[in-house]
Amino acid sequence: MEESSMAESRYIWLDGQLVEYEKATVHFLNTALHYGLGVFEGIRCYSTSRGPAIFRLKEHMERLVNSAKILGFRSLPFTADQLGEACKEVVRANGFQACYIRPLIFHESEKRDLNLDSGVARVGIAAWAWGAYLGEDSEEKGVRMNVSSYTRHHPNVMMTKAKVTGNYANSVLAKTESVRLGFDEAVMLDPQGYVAECTGENLFIVRKGVIYTPGTWAVLEGITRDSLIVLARDLGYPVVETQISRDHLYIADEMFVCGTAAEVVPVTEIDFRIIGDGKAGPVTRALARAFREVVRGEHPRSAEWLSYVNG
Repeated sequence: MEESSMAESRYIWLDGQLVEYEKATVHFLNTALHYGLGVFEGIRCYSTSRGPAIFRLKEHMERLVNSAKILGFRSLPFTADQLGEACKEVVRANGFQACYIRPLIFHESEKRDLNLDSGVARVGIAAWAWGAYLGEDSEEKGVRMNVSSYTRHHPNVMMTKAKVTGNYANSVLAKTESVRLGFDEAVMLDPQGYVAECTGENLFIVRKGVIYTPGTWAVLEGITRDSLIVLARDLGYPVVETQISRDHLYIADEMFVCGTAAEVVPVTEIDFRIIGDGKAGPVTRALARAFREVVRGEHPRSAEWLSYVNG
């Protein structure tokens, strides 16, 4: 991804106003900080020949509002469309051509109790220049993973269809464990023992020309995941959503993960077992190439998936 010439943000959008970066603060006793009462999105803006363009902005804003609904906010101060326009405003104000955008709806209450109805929803949107999440050479060389000792959330314990800030303690435990063990990322199993997702990415395997991915019953409905399913079918690859066991990973011809931050990254090793020939396979490369064309505005899908910041 191309980087902006500016490494830091100058402005953050907070409750409807652009605020200088250093002044966009909340109080230490904020209930979102203490109890994890917030929902967020991660969105990429890409440099194109028509200027900066945000990838699938509408879908991200709809998921943000849905996350707030799932968490239990009764009302929000802004609509999904208004928040989408605010994302564009943040990119313009900071002068980015390519960046990562982070909208956050968070709870604030003077009572500081465990009742969501005691407070109100506040909203902030930040943006910053951010390269490849799993390493600058991850798309070419691939990454090494292990199956985490930590289980992904049960869908009736923590809502898995919402990007709730508190949910990510689960991901932090797994990611930190894996990095300390010498891996790049962790694969997490669902409460039944089947493959769910990684700490911040959805997962795919390829066997005999067919792409398999876990269903969304226990994982976040990833927008990049959905995009790759569409692109794969455009390219003629069959895609099957099904339960995947841990040993299915070991005998896959290819394995790759995707997410807004990670984009499309091959997995070359899992639990010390080499996947395929230890390199990005042909299906992974084809999908990564199609994805790059989309976000650069060079693909037939670009027209429906890109929102140009400058109109």
